[in-house]
Amino acid sequence: MCGRFALTDPPEAVEALFDLSDIEAFPPRYNIAPSQPILLVTHGENPSRPRERHAQLARWGLLPSWVKDPKTFPLLFNARSESAAEKASFRAAMRHRRVLVPASGFYEWQRSAKGRRAQPYWVRPAAAGPIAFAGLMETLHSADGSELDTVAIVTTAANRSFAAIHDRMPVTVARRDFARWLDCRQYAPNDVADLMRPAADEAFEAIPVSSRVNAAANIDPDIQKPVDVTEPSGHETDPNAAREETPQDRASAHTGHQLPLFDEG
Repeated sequence: MCGRFALTDPPEAVEALFDLSDIEAFPPRYNIAPSQPILLVTHGENPSRPRERHAQLARWGLLPSWVKDPKTFPLLFNARSESAAEKASFRAAMRHRRVLVPASGFYEWQRSAKGRRAQPYWVRPAAAGPIAFAGLMETLHSADGSELDTVAIVTTAANRSFAAIHDRMPVTVARRDFARWLDCRQYAPNDVADLMRPAADEAFEAIPVSSRVNAAANIDPDIQKPVDVTEPSGHETDPNAAREETPQDRASAHTGHQLPLFDEG
């Protein structure tokens, strides 16, 4: 699964990786959590310009377009690659609204034996620079005519080097495959199934960090500082393992308005 990630690379690096020209300046974000707005890269609407891409914001936590009452529907912040093309919640997005999510890395919690604390890890690419997670987007249309864009990050089975920490990891899309993933007109879900695979074993490095990352309110760079794994992490569980929708989540989902630019609250 992927329940927290970070985007700390500068806007210029994101522009260069995704061939963007319309991205707004944004601050580094060290602890991005479900229900918060995240940056997406989408395919252009002009068929004569197949490489055209746009940057936009969406709320992390997909709500299918057929949802009638967002307050009663859980946030779907991950979509399993093995079933995304068939599952009702993701099927339409997989066919028509595939996106990319710029990231600098993600966090995962290693579960221990019963009674032991879960150890958080900061998982970053071995090569410098931003990466792209595979994402699925849906737009919720409210009764008052307003719209809310929402997104889920696609996950797959962990590679061999990461499996000791968790059995799932985000799908990362290589730059050479951006056009194929984003172009839903030309490429059906079957045409991109081969992209939803684990990253190479050497693609990431996992760094143990303190349990401060467990609280979404902690957004400073220090949450990525390495810690000695022999010391207690200070928290019992992965904060996303059984996450319930909060009143704040419901309120933001029910407003029907786009969220503020990189609101870190």
